[in-house]
Amino acid sequence: MLAALMQVAGRYRILAQVAADFLGAMAAVFVAAALRSDLWLGQLEPSVLGLFGLASAAMNALLGLSTGLYRRRYRYGSFEEVGAMAKSAVALAAVGTLLNLTVLGSSVPRSTPLIAAILTGTGMAMLRYVWRSGVEKLSRPTTMTSEPAIIFGAGAGADQLLMSMLRDPHSPYVPVALLDDDLSKRRLTVRGVRVSGDRTDIARVAAEHDATTIIIAIPSADGPLIRDLADLASDARLAVRVLPSVGELLDGAVGLRDLRRASIADLLGRREIDTSLESVAGYLTGRRVLITGAGGSIGSELARQVGRFAPAELILLDRDESALHAVQLSIHGRAILDGDDTVIADIRDRGRMRQVFAQHQPEVVFHAAALKHLSLLERHPSEGIKTNIYGTLALLETALDAGVQRFVNISTDKAVNPINVLGATKRISERLTAWASGQGNGTYLSVRFGNVLGSRGSALTTFRAQIATGGPVTVTDRDVTRYFMTIEEAVQLIIQAGALGRDGEALVLDMGQPVRIEDLVRRLIDEAGGGVDVVYTGLCSGEKLHEELFGDGELDERPLHPLVSHVNVPWLDPVFVTETLGRLGDEDHFGECLRALSATEGFGAYAES
Repeated sequence: MLAALMQVAGRYRILAQVAADFLGAMAAVFVAAALRSDLWLGQLEPSVLGLFGLASAAMNALLGLSTGLYRRRYRYGSFEEVGAMAKSAVALAAVGTLLNLTVLGSSVPRSTPLIAAILTGTGMAMLRYVWRSGVEKLSRPTTMTSEPAIIFGAGAGADQLLMSMLRDPHSPYVPVALLDDDLSKRRLTVRGVRVSGDRTDIARVAAEHDATTIIIAIPSADGPLIRDLADLASDARLAVRVLPSVGELLDGAVGLRDLRRASIADLLGRREIDTSLESVAGYLTGRRVLITGAGGSIGSELARQVGRFAPAELILLDRDESALHAVQLSIHGRAILDGDDTVIADIRDRGRMRQVFAQHQPEVVFHAAALKHLSLLERHPSEGIKTNIYGTLALLETALDAGVQRFVNISTDKAVNPINVLGATKRISERLTAWASGQGNGTYLSVRFGNVLGSRGSALTTFRAQIATGGPVTVTDRDVTRYFMTIEEAVQLIIQAGALGRDGEALVLDMGQPVRIEDLVRRLIDEAGGGVDVVYTGLCSGEKLHEELFGDGELDERPLHPLVSHVNVPWLDPVFVTETLGRLGDEDHFGECLRALSATEGFGAYAES
């Protein structure tokens, strides 16, 4: 019955609102006069009092129109609407007093207009509160139609999420309890939902309310917190849902539509790197930017993020035409490949590189093209040399000749104290980039980071494919660890490097604590429902048990950003490199030669000898 009445009233809400406020304003005059006269109206002229009541009600209606109360300018029962009602009440008191003193000759007790205005404003507010409470009660989901959910976090994110839930009768979740580790929030009630404990109370609260889901309503939650909560939720047989990180939220607001399953990226860590627009836009906006390896995981995300800063031209270079098609489709929503912004070329081809640079005259270059599969390069080291060393050198020398202002070489943590072909070739590329930094007027530097979650050919992709086929999942060693980061984090570091990095150095991201690969695999198997075996194969040739972030003699200095370290890289003369590698005739010795080159930090003075 109540729902039907409110539905009918909702159709004519404005008309009903005006009528209710009009009658309330009239009644307020009589109540105010009675209060002023000790509840006896016999001494007042009824016609005068009635006339003043009508005038007051009409003035209140006009003031409501002028302040937007009857124009759907404010959400019903909001703080903004209360503010408008307060302004209207003050104006009503002033106008009513003036009318009483001038036109009516103080026929109505002088305090009556003020008391009536206060009563009118209070009545209007109460009416809207009752209406809003009724609407929200009818809109609230129930445990009969929605899953009972515990919300972890009682801050701003939880408040917005609760509001989104409680106003949607079709919400898939109904909040039954809040949890928060902040002791000051104990016994706090947010939108009618009470804080019932901290993370240690998850199992108890879930049992009390028959909850099926826990929602982590903290957009800034880091990996360790999400992992701990996920483990506790697993013990309590709760599904885990999370809000996206702050950087993923388009407008900073959160709601039901933003909820998703906890991903591996969430569990491993998703710290945001504070790359301010001011520090980035200055060297990207209005500049010609070239990205090599633009079709790869890093290159394509780099292209998408660089495009946000309105470069004068964004040139995407790759030797894989299908990859170029995919990245253009992701950026522009079309992929005709008929423009000058996509270039198919191989960085090994020095003549082709000169042609591309002469045509586009890039001012900023991000060098993401590389061969990166460790085991494959151990078997075919000459291919790693051609792409990672000679290809990088061709780009560097072409960039120097073209007057490129900023050159960012993308490296890897495997370049630290390298013991494999991949690491050795990338270490040499870092040192060649350092050499180039002293040859021209531009800024030439490298960026070094670990494994990227979800990149093509990554361990994560391999594990998921093995799980999808029923296993077994192959892990090299029970104790092997690796550093992980998301593609978005990696690209933000690359862009940050171009803005803050100094000539010849390498920038290293603080990637937190390394992750045991076995733990990662177990989480993936649990996520898929279990029942998959793990097989240990032993470390591959050239593979480390634990990766490193800093080489021997490198210092962890963070002068510009708390999560970004700057390390000096000794330069390496390209003549020495080409002469040394050119003397090799037996491919079996390439790996040994590369390790010797990358480990010899002192022959930057070769050109002087």
